[in-house]
Amino acid sequence: MRLMKARNRAIFALAMVSLVLGPILSVSSNAQRAPRKSPLRITPPAPQIDDKERQAELAARRQRVADAIGPKGILVLFSGEPRVYTNDVDYPFRPENNFYYLTSLKQTGSTLVLLPGNVPLLFLPRRNPTLETWTGHMYSPEEAATISGVNEIWEASEFDSFVTAIRDHKKYRPAQTKILLSSTATGGDPAYDALFSAAEEKQAVLFQLAPNSPNSREYTREQHFYPDFSKLPGFTVKNAAPIFSELRLGKSPYELRLLQHAIDISTEAHERAWINAANAKWEYEVDADVAYTFKLRNADNWGYPDIVGCGPNATTLHYEESQGPVKIGQLLLMDVGAEYEHYSADVTRTFPVNGKFSKEQAAIYQIVYDAQEAVAKATRPGASLSDVNRAGTEVIKNGLFNLGLITDKNSNQYRTWFMHGTSHWLGMNVHDVGGGSKMVSGSVFTNEPGIYVRLDALENLPATPEDAKFIEAIRPAFEKYKGIGVRIEDDMLVTKDGVQWLTEALPRKMSDIEAFIAQARR
Repeated sequence: MRLMKARNRAIFALAMVSLVLGPILSVSSNAQRAPRKSPLRITPPAPQIDDKERQAELAARRQRVADAIGPKGILVLFSGEPRVYTNDVDYPFRPENNFYYLTSLKQTGSTLVLLPGNVPLLFLPRRNPTLETWTGHMYSPEEAATISGVNEIWEASEFDSFVTAIRDHKKYRPAQTKILLSSTATGGDPAYDALFSAAEEKQAVLFQLAPNSPNSREYTREQHFYPDFSKLPGFTVKNAAPIFSELRLGKSPYELRLLQHAIDISTEAHERAWINAANAKWEYEVDADVAYTFKLRNADNWGYPDIVGCGPNATTLHYEESQGPVKIGQLLLMDVGAEYEHYSADVTRTFPVNGKFSKEQAAIYQIVYDAQEAVAKATRPGASLSDVNRAGTEVIKNGLFNLGLITDKNSNQYRTWFMHGTSHWLGMNVHDVGGGSKMVSGSVFTNEPGIYVRLDALENLPATPEDAKFIEAIRPAFEKYKGIGVRIEDDMLVTKDGVQWLTEALPRKMSDIEAFIAQARR
């Protein structure tokens, strides 16, 4: 017992010495070795845009739309309504893209009307203190005017009366109590005169956003509004979507600042996740770093649900569960992009959990990387997404053939392992408007080839003699690479000379990814 007490006293004395001298020794040690600087890129401050700059941008957009609809057209845009999540709980409100594109307003229940001659009218819900107690601040008319630059603002309840008057070819101005804010020029007479004269000649046009189908989940208010005007003598109804598709294809410097900030936030989210993935047991732990960064940097939201898939889960294109294990030795594919002020990034990286690519992983990765390079080289004003897709796909075909995963480069065998295109437009939507348009200086698109060696890919091929022969031929390569999924995705800006990588700050080469992880995890 005495021995044990003496031993305990000695341990206590050593602990006190350590407590006193520990910080001193630590300082001495640190003085001899400077701390390593983390390679993590912290998101730069958000772009600062003043009222004058924003109003000028919005005014220029409205003028371009007015030019497109012409002197005999009227445009009606609804702000959209919240969607129900469950029972009496709504999803967070996100205004309709084109309404926001012309107003920058985030107020549900609002409507923008553009009369001939670029005369804007805004129908805005009147502030309601009771509602604000429950759901938060509503715009005052002065705030709405400051944000949007629209100075003729009427109470939202006046919209139906306004539409009735238009149908009857009557000029309309609400009672003074219903006018929330007014410019000195009511915008009325010349604009109304032009519209009604066109209607008399059966040449007046109502432009609105038309739903893609009668059962569309979007543009529900337009679906009720459309039939009334389509039967109105003197008016035809046209879809305004093609106008916005063309105008939004080329991004202004103003837009690019917002989009770049969304990309910067996404870059930080990716890098934080790379650092912490070594200690993660589950995919959702890695995804938590993304959610943390988005909230930390004040992103509006994600532009699309996060995709964080490890190992075989990386071979599912839109894998959103994040419930699988994170295993050393496997690749982890992360397709995550922040949305900031209505502009969405779209960024994918695939990295080794342990920080080092295996020989098989590197072989697949290098093909995808080279395909990205081919897409970039094919990019220029006048090119199409189909053009750059063909350039990237040829690299994928050659690479798969060299690995033994296909036997015929001139067939569709490659679709077994690469089943999507390399590119889509990017902007206010992650899959933005633009369709089959040619690239213009200021267009932004994604560069995202991939190879996905799904575990069950061969089992799901048709039972034909041709496929049986294919399976037998590529079986050795399949066994070698099965379970590997690689996608690399960057956001590309078309310039007059070619292309700019907006996501260039995020490591992409295998050697750069390995170096970043090694340094950051130390």
